[in-house]
Amino acid sequence: MTRVRLNVAQRREELLRAAVEQIEARGVAAVRIADVASALGVSNALVLYHFSTKEKLVSEAFAYAAEDDLAHLRKLLGRRTSALRRLRAAVRWYAPTGQAKGWRLWIEGWAASLREPALREVTRSLDRQWKAGITEVLMEGVAAGEFRCADPAGTAIRLTALLDGLAVQMTAYKGTVARARAQEWVDEALARELGVDRAALTDPKG
Repeated sequence: MTRVRLNVAQRREELLRAAVEQIEARGVAAVRIADVASALGVSNALVLYHFSTKEKLVSEAFAYAAEDDLAHLRKLLGRRTSALRRLRAAVRWYAPTGQAKGWRLWIEGWAASLREPALREVTRSLDRQWKAGITEVLMEGVAAGEFRCADPAGTAIRLTALLDGLAVQMTAYKGTVARARAQEWVDEALARELGVDRAALTDPKG
C-alpha cells in the first residue's frame, strides 16, 4: 500500500498516536520501537529518527495523550454555564464510568513513572492541571453563591483520589464495582463536597 508523504509534525503525531495505542495494548515495559513501527508499516529507523530512544518515545506519547485530555477538560470547564454544571460535566467525564482517557494507559503511566523521571513529570503535570482547573471552578461557584465549599483545593484532591481509586479498581479488578454503583458514589461525593442535594446533579436546570 502506498503511504501518503507526511511532513515532520504530521509524522511525529502519527507515531505518537501509534505509540499510545501500543502502550495501551502491551504495557510500557513490553512495548518496543518495533511494535510502533510495525503498526504503521514503517522502519524502526524512522521511529528512532524522530524519537532517539524508547524512553523518549514513551514519555512524549504520554505527554501527547495528556494534552488531548487537558484540551477536553478546558473545553468542559470553559463552557458558558453554571459552575455546578461545569463541575458535574468534568467529573463525570473524568470518572471511570465516563468517556475520558483510556484508564489502562494512565495506570501504566503511574506505575512506570515510579522509575522514569521524565514520565513522572508528565503524569504530575496532568494531575496538577486537572486539580487546578477543578479548584478554579469550585471557587467560581462559591463566589457566585451556587454552593458551599470551604476548601476548594482540598475538595479537588479528595475528588481526584476517589476517581483515580475507582479507576484502578474497575480497570485492574473488573467486576469489583458495578458502573452504576461507582457513578452513585461519584455523585454522592460531589454533592457532599458542595453541600448540595444529590438531585441537583441531575437537574437539567442545575
